[in-house]
Amino acid sequence: MTSSPLPRRRVAARALAAALITTLAASAAWAQTKWDLPAAYAASNFHTENLVQFAADVDKASAGKLKITVHANAALFKATEIKRAVQGGQAQIGEILLANFSNEWPVYAADGLPFLADSYDEAAKLYKVQRPLLEKKLAEQGMLLLYAVAWPPQGIFAKKPINAAADLKGVKWRAYSPSTSRIAELVGAQPVTVQAAELSQAMATGVIESYMSSGSTGYDTKTFEHLKFFVDTQAWLPKNAVLVNKAAFDALDKPTQAALLKAGAEAETRGWAVSKVKNTEYLDLLKKNGMTILPPSPALKADMKKVGDTMLKEWLDKAGPEGKTLVDAFLK
Repeated sequence: MTSSPLPRRRVAARALAAALITTLAASAAWAQTKWDLPAAYAASNFHTENLVQFAADVDKASAGKLKITVHANAALFKATEIKRAVQGGQAQIGEILLANFSNEWPVYAADGLPFLADSYDEAAKLYKVQRPLLEKKLAEQGMLLLYAVAWPPQGIFAKKPINAAADLKGVKWRAYSPSTSRIAELVGAQPVTVQAAELSQAMATGVIESYMSSGSTGYDTKTFEHLKFFVDTQAWLPKNAVLVNKAAFDALDKPTQAALLKAGAEAETRGWAVSKVKNTEYLDLLKKNGMTILPPSPALKADMKKVGDTMLKEWLDKAGPEGKTLVDAFLK
């Protein structure tokens, strides 16, 4: 008596189904996830180069499971749009200048207060007390703070020597954050909102005649072609922060999450070290390209100290107990 072909077919069908399930499971386990990382600064900027290295590290550590594409120079979103894009899931990860968002929450701009933290050591100390507050706020908004890196100290670029705040009266001044707008108001300059990607054109067309930023921005934008003086006030060291959409992070498997966090921690350490080295390099490059680098005069130092004191008082009024706790912890 021969066996019926039907059971054999059923066995074969079940075996095929099991094989398909196994294959699909394996494919899912090795499925590649692609993330977009919008950034506001030029590809040659050290922050952007650090992002590219970070993305390569994530790719390697996750064995190719997470691919991050860096979109430099505000190509995907403007500087002020990146945070919302990450929060809303239009981008899974992005880099922002924290001080840009002080109107939303004053603590974002603690590192944009003139002369509060005016060296790398002081900036690192401020970040240590600021970070837990940032993490809590960003978590409420559905995001993670992956890492942050300080810009080199900020100085004043101008067409003429600036010996006192009075020399800035009526000057068309680039503002890129609420803090830089307020400085303009306090010294009598005319604030004009210009983001990094538009800075070269704004100088070339006379839209602005002066601005405060780091030697890094000055070199990247070829400021030396338009403005000939840099007063090295070392006013503050603002930070760029890399944010991750929490839902996108949670969708990663545990090893990939660990790879991302590890690469982020390494990017933070590397970024701060590079920032210090680049500060000296950029000032040397500005000199080589014909820019005069000057220390602030005693009068300008005194004037800018008054600006810093005024802005700290105003910031504390807005930030309330949260801000006072932060500043007290920093000054301790």
